Amino acid sequence: MDRSTLSSLHAEHCRALQLSCEAVLRAQGLDTLVLHSGTPQKRTSFDDQFWPLRPSPWFMHWLPLEEPGCHLIIRAGKLPLLLRPQEFDFWEAPHPPASDHFWSSFEVREGSRAALLAEARALSGGRTAFVGDDLAAAEALSLSAAANGAALMRALDVLRVSKSAYEELCLVEANRRAAVGHEELRALFAGGDLPELQLHLSFLRATSQDDSETPYKNIVALGAHAATLHHVSYEKRAQPALSLLVDAGASFAGYCSDITRTWVKGGGAGASAFGALVAQVEALQQRLCGEARVGREYESLHDHAHELIADALRAVGIARCSSAELIESGLTRAFFPHGLGHSLGLTCHDVGCALKAPRAENAWLRNTSTIADRQTFTIEPGVYFIDALLAPFRAGQHATAIDWALCDELTKFGGVRIEDDVVVGKSGLRNLTRELLPQGGGAPGLR
Repeated sequence: MDRSTLSSLHAEHCRALQLSCEAVLRAQGLDTLVLHSGTPQKRTSFDDQFWPLRPSPWFMHWLPLEEPGCHLIIRAGKLPLLLRPQEFDFWEAPHPPASDHFWSSFEVREGSRAALLAEARALSGGRTAFVGDDLAAAEALSLSAAANGAALMRALDVLRVSKSAYEELCLVEANRRAAVGHEELRALFAGGDLPELQLHLSFLRATSQDDSETPYKNIVALGAHAATLHHVSYEKRAQPALSLLVDAGASFAGYCSDITRTWVKGGGAGASAFGALVAQVEALQQRLCGEARVGREYESLHDHAHELIADALRAVGIARCSSAELIESGLTRAFFPHGLGHSLGLTCHDVGCALKAPRAENAWLRNTSTIADRQTFTIEPGVYFIDALLAPFRAGQHATAIDWALCDELTKFGGVRIEDDVVVGKSGLRNLTRELLPQGGGAPGLR
């Protein structure tokens, strides 16, 4: 990645963010905003171990610095001030930033924690608000009463919905890094039988990430394990499997990618039918990507996904009834129980696109926005064979709607999900994932 381009776009991003934050401060009747980077969280109250720091996303919206105890102070008409504690710690060192492109956008003061805390207190007089997950840090500034106000947080969340050119570039890099890992696992799956744990570790190695650096815990599911939507209890022994679902991402400068691919191999009627299902989901996923546009309700895209999944179930021979019956009976929701996608950015399930509740039948939908210019989100339809969800339909008025023998045969494949990260603009949709991983699923043969 070209550093000068990254630096230039970051400076532009911060200038626009400064103006937007000043408008928020005026609307909230505030003079100063203090953003705290965060404090490592204790793993459990029963011991003295801490999780690696996940900085506050409101802090990371300005700069990708993964250091605890930093304060970023935003004031109208002034360069953002970063107070960065510098104290010797022989137990742990802070995680170095992935790039140094951002320093010129800030006035930086370094020193002892006590000295910088005193400076932060001096700057926090008057009408000041605090945002951060460590309320003890707010208390130290006498700002506990002005910490994480709901109206202020909503306004700051809105600023994260539409991505700047800098943010898009970071998302592209996060996709590029994750794509390397997906290609590695596709090739390993094609080459033989490996345990899920080894595949997970191979993804980390290929993407140069520690487990704590990934946007979320990698989902690596062989065979029937893909029916557990968030399968992270990796099998440690190699066992023959004809399908692999990998839902795994990478991060760059705090921005996440979230990619899923599904592969099938081997012969026989079951593998052939599951391969046909993968092909159907691949085709309908690309159709849904093509239909996402500014002004469309995302929930209507989710509804259309159920229509297309109903058609796919019929095309593969899983369903014997009409597409309308599959939807009206709730069968498509038994096969596709989750939402079509979610906002993506500084957190995997980012803010700002679920400000209203979905309809009751779409309870797990995490994006209910009207698609707007520069929104970034995932599109991830799936079809799964989850016994507990399908069991109620095996008897009763819809019992003959499904070829249960075929369904039982496909249960050993678990399910299929295909997921891309997209940015929607007034001129159309950019699929960040397909630029790097053109194929969403199918046979994993070496290319």
